[in-house]
Amino acid sequence: MRAPALADPARRASAAVIAIVVFVLAGFAAARAVRPPEARSASAPAGEFSAGRAFQQVEIMATKPHPVGSAAQDEVRERLLTTLRELGLTPEVQDTVSVQGAGLSSSAGGTSFAHVRNVVAVIPGTASTGRLFLVAHYDSVQTGPGGNDDAAGTSAILETARALMAGPRPRNDVVLVLTDGEEACLCGAKAFVDQHPLARDGGIVLNLEARGSSGPAIMFETTDQNSRLVDVYGTAPRPVGTSFAVEIYRLMPNDTDFTAFKDAGFAGLNAAYIDGAAIYHAPTDVPGAMDQDSLQHHGDNTLALVRELGDRDLTTLGSGQDATYFPVPGLLVRYPGALVWPLAVLALLAVGALAWLARRRGLITGRRLAASAGLTLIPLLLAPLLAQVLWWLLTLIRPGYAELPIDPYRPGWYRLAVVALTAAVLFAWFALFRRKVGPAALSIAGLAWLAVLGVVLAAVTPGGSYLAALPALAGAIAGLVAVYARPWLQVLAVTAGGVVAVVILLPTVVMLFPALGLRLGAAGAFLAVLLGLALLPVIDLIHPVPGGRRGVEAARDRRLGALPTVAAALAVIVFTVVGLSVDRFDAEHPAPTQLMYAMDADTNTARWISDEPKTQEWTSQYVSGDLHRVDDTLPSFGAEEVRTGPAQPASLPAPKLTLTGDTRSGDQRVIKLRLEPQRQARLVTLHVGADTPVVSAAVEGRPVPIDKPASDGPWGFGFVFHAPPTEGGVEVTMTVRAAGPIKFRAMDGSDGLTALPGFQTRPAEVGAVGSHTSELLAVAKTYTL
Repeated sequence: MRAPALADPARRASAAVIAIVVFVLAGFAAARAVRPPEARSASAPAGEFSAGRAFQQVEIMATKPHPVGSAAQDEVRERLLTTLRELGLTPEVQDTVSVQGAGLSSSAGGTSFAHVRNVVAVIPGTASTGRLFLVAHYDSVQTGPGGNDDAAGTSAILETARALMAGPRPRNDVVLVLTDGEEACLCGAKAFVDQHPLARDGGIVLNLEARGSSGPAIMFETTDQNSRLVDVYGTAPRPVGTSFAVEIYRLMPNDTDFTAFKDAGFAGLNAAYIDGAAIYHAPTDVPGAMDQDSLQHHGDNTLALVRELGDRDLTTLGSGQDATYFPVPGLLVRYPGALVWPLAVLALLAVGALAWLARRRGLITGRRLAASAGLTLIPLLLAPLLAQVLWWLLTLIRPGYAELPIDPYRPGWYRLAVVALTAAVLFAWFALFRRKVGPAALSIAGLAWLAVLGVVLAAVTPGGSYLAALPALAGAIAGLVAVYARPWLQVLAVTAGGVVAVVILLPTVVMLFPALGLRLGAAGAFLAVLLGLALLPVIDLIHPVPGGRRGVEAARDRRLGALPTVAAALAVIVFTVVGLSVDRFDAEHPAPTQLMYAMDADTNTARWISDEPKTQEWTSQYVSGDLHRVDDTLPSFGAEEVRTGPAQPASLPAPKLTLTGDTRSGDQRVIKLRLEPQRQARLVTLHVGADTPVVSAAVEGRPVPIDKPASDGPWGFGFVFHAPPTEGGVEVTMTVRAAGPIKFRAMDGSDGLTALPGFQTRPAEVGAVGSHTSELLAVAKTYTL
């Protein structure tokens, strides 16, 4: 809202400069609140967490890919056991088979199994009230060495254990659980919670992950009724997390080891650093890619939480209500979920009171306010749309961007371009309509949309309501003060309201960009618009006073009013061009490509397969044509559509399926099978013909859920077994309804395409996508038994 005493251009300009300086300082402090601390060297005191010491473990673990069941994984496990013994602990290996309803075959309605070897050790408490579990997975994907995912979490736990052993023992038992098979199917965590005696009574779990190479360690997931645990998390040295992220993550299909513990009734927190996601699951996830500041943040918070929880009564921490929380400079603001609705309604009432008072004092009219409410939809919709258009243009210029997980290697300049694009839209919209409906009406309408969104979020995602409700409430209070105050206090009031919005919204914008990436830049743009709407009273100060000027002076005012839009638009161009200049594909930052090889032993034919949405130049020498399904011969792919091309058949043995037993009872048969890979394979799959009803099944003695296949192809029930035994194969028992012969489709998969006939080595600037099927070499055969 405009203060008449500030009509003098000089005074408005000085007020605008002061407000902008305050916002910049507040923004700097807010951004610093979500920055990791500086890494400590290996010479740090014994009682502190040292990223330098932890990184030494990362370098040992992540020398090469070490997926579940591999020889490299055996080496990593032996190193972990040695390290734990050197700390004075007595580690054990939980060697078992686990079942999980996720994995390669899940798209075809299958179930995942894995032979896992978890490493477990206990730091006994002095008078334990329960168990605190520190969890991270020590396996990697088959395409990358896992320098960050999850050598970071594993090394952080080892360094935390070292620091604990160097000082007084905690009151409660601390159980270190280094899981196997997370990347394949989360099977290690599932095996622990289902089968290990230490898991029987539940407890509090802290899971450590990484989905990138840098950024703050964000606490992004909790179990339900988290308020007491969030209070504990708030005591950490640098707590970074938001209840909005928890709400969003609960709606997403993503899982980590934390899922198994959560589903088993454990209470706990899940943390990860997530920026630099271009290396996620890729060959480029090497130790040298890690920002050790992020590792330090992981460790500082983990060690502090273990010490805090280690001396608490753990029986009191797993209940309560969900909390609302978010970071501000110096602390984690948190309040009970019971306050979400009162604050949302209060914000709505406060904005309503401001509108009523502004209308009563003649600052707005009802018609102008209604028009402004409709006009505010323009930036709310246009800025996110243009952010997606910008990403589309970037993928046209750099097609390899489409294959990266969510972000380019160096996304910073592009993120600035999205923010500048949002500012350009907001400035242009405000300059265009402020003379027609008035700045006061636009400002109040902006706050009204924030308040309405706060109510909507309270109903849909309560943990995110604060993002809109609190800025709206602060802005409305500032507006109410400004209506009655003197000019200098008016500026002070609206600036204070804007600072609240900056402190609350900016950290979430900073965290949301790496969380969702530029491919979903619309989300960041939308939050940036919300921040802009809360700052409209101050944005108005950089414009000339509307009305009362004609001719040359009015033309000059329009030019001055257009300057912010022009500056923001130029910034979009500059940031985008700089981004394209600095973010080029090279040997250290290769363009990712996706390719696999599948051989049909029935016909001795082979084909290349790629799931790239748009075939890249390197991949085009292997595949072409339209997308189509391959579940006729590769049922593990389900209804997924891929690109294919002919390949030379290789001399590779197919997996062997042997009938070892067949018992009939009425219309049912109990058949026993042995599935044996005939080469070094990291997985085997088995599917039954769709015309054969499967009543029940067990793999290695463990029951298999009989789910309806997601595919309508020729194959029905199936499973995938990761890390199959090198000798003896996998034992399968099925009860089926079938009188005659039964068709089965067996497949095994290994890694590495370089020895295949017709394969051309990738150039240095071309890399492999970090997907579970990338570089997969599959051989399949049909059996009729």
